[in-house]
Amino acid sequence: MSSTQYTLAGIAVSNGESFVLEIDVLEIAGGKLHLLMGPNGSGKSTLLRILAFLDRPAQGEMTFSGAPVAWNARNLAALRRKVTLLHQHPYLFSGSVLANVAFGARMRGISKEARRELASSLLRRVGLEGFEKRNARHLSGGEASRVSLARALACKPEVLLLNEPLAQADKQSVAALTSLIAALPAEGLTVVMSSHDDLLADRLGDSVIHLREGRVSAVDRPPRFIHNDQENRCDGLL
Repeated sequence: MSSTQYTLAGIAVSNGESFVLEIDVLEIAGGKLHLLMGPNGSGKSTLLRILAFLDRPAQGEMTFSGAPVAWNARNLAALRRKVTLLHQHPYLFSGSVLANVAFGARMRGISKEARRELASSLLRRVGLEGFEKRNARHLSGGEASRVSLARALACKPEVLLLNEPLAQADKQSVAALTSLIAALPAEGLTVVMSSHDDLLADRLGDSVIHLREGRVSAVDRPPRFIHNDQENRCDGLL
């Protein structure tokens, strides 16, 4: 049985006039893939920012790995090293694809040679072997999404938060990203991924958290996704 990664109780976030997110109780198990489902404006991005310790809720309590979250600078700095949030429109800086991916490992103090090896291996995992020297600003939307995921994984987080990672991806990139994301919990990573695509809930995830108008309307636990490499992989992936 997996441990609990997060617990949220009485969480409320205000925009100054009204609450945009209100969560009575929510538990997120560790080492699992959780989907946040709901239409635009339902509170998915707001919840991800709280889970990333970027925004403090106006009310409520939260624990991480069983310990209460203290919203002070020292504690937050330690927590943020354990969690990586990949935004819907991630920024790739000018330079090589390899340098972009290695940047995440550099922020964790990994040696130059080790981070080059790590970056190369992650590019193979996302199906972009041979892209190391390409300019990151000249990639397609789907390629940029894959590079961004590789960079996020290079940070070696305990928790990976993904905000609509498939939204800008082409068909081949969707297959590559879905295949890799589905495999991550087996490696001990907790993944929380937002989407408004209801079809994903039928194929992916250990739990599906439905948000509507800032509230959790339901939590489903569908049959565990069985990954089919032949259907979902792209050439060069894994």
